[in-house]
Amino acid sequence: QVQLVESGGGLVQAGGSLRLSCAASGRTFNSYTMGWFRQAPGKEREFVARISWSGGYTYYADSVKGRFTISRDSAKNTVYLQMNSLKPEETAVYYCAAGYHSTSYPGNYDCWGQGTQVTVSS
Repeated sequence: QVQLVESGGGLVQAGGSLRLSCAASGRTFNSYTMGWFRQAPGKEREFVARISWSGGYTYYADSVKGRFTISRDSAKNTVYLQMNSLKPEETAVYYCAAGYHSTSYPGNYDCWGQGTQVTVSS
């Protein structure tokens, strides 16, 4: 398994940008599909984006397509989420996760970070 630590969250105005990072420890990082999810208070955890183990395949929730970009740097064992044109309703705790399946379902991910808070002010 890998241990995941997110960073890069914070407070941003609507229309602004943030880049989240997820640093992974463990030699098996390159074996995993990596995903980003978010959870707002009182809501279920929802899928945001995922990237294949090779980095060659990415998939996004419809709500973030064209605004968010997921990427990974295997040399640094890190996955990123660049978020542009942020909206107030995207205020949530953002989590990265690692799994062996190419899926948007959070239950299929094996390892999770502690999350990083993103707050978008109007």
